[in-house]
Amino acid sequence: MSMAVVGLVAGMALGFAAYFGGFGAFVLVAALGAVGFMAGRLFEGDLEAGDFFRTPRTGDRDGRRR
Repeated sequence: MSMAVVGLVAGMALGFAAYFGGFGAFVLVAALGAVGFMAGRLFEGDLEAGDFFRTPRTGDRDGRRR
């Protein structure tokens, strides 16, 4: 399935949620969609759980800034 079709389906789901459920349902569907997207990326192996918890290192090897 192409990314355009996935975007179309996601947009339609958000549109239906907004129309029938109001703004609260729209936000809920968007948040659950983002969680599902991240879970899918984790299971596919494109993303690692440690990526959410590691801080980017800048500076020396020991992580200290100058």
